[in-house]
Amino acid sequence: MSDQNLPIYTKSQLALRNGQDRDEIWVAYKGHIYDVGISRLWRNGKHYEHWAGQDLTDELKDAPHTEKVFDKFVVIGLLK
Repeated sequence: MSDQNLPIYTKSQLALRNGQDRDEIWVAYKGHIYDVGISRLWRNGKHYEHWAGQDLTDELKDAPHTEKVFDKFVVIGLLK
């Protein structure tokens, strides 16, 4: 699916997909929203000190992995 066919979500809509308020566990990175719910590392919407429902673009520099980690997740939308 190309970016132009993806739904667009606001930060408020993303924030609801935190694994607590709803079942979806989503995070954003560089304008793309990923469904990370398949990962056992994101169970309950938390991954180490990171919380789902947020834009993690600025936080990745502190992670022990690169942005390639997002390759295993499906892009389900764009962050407005």
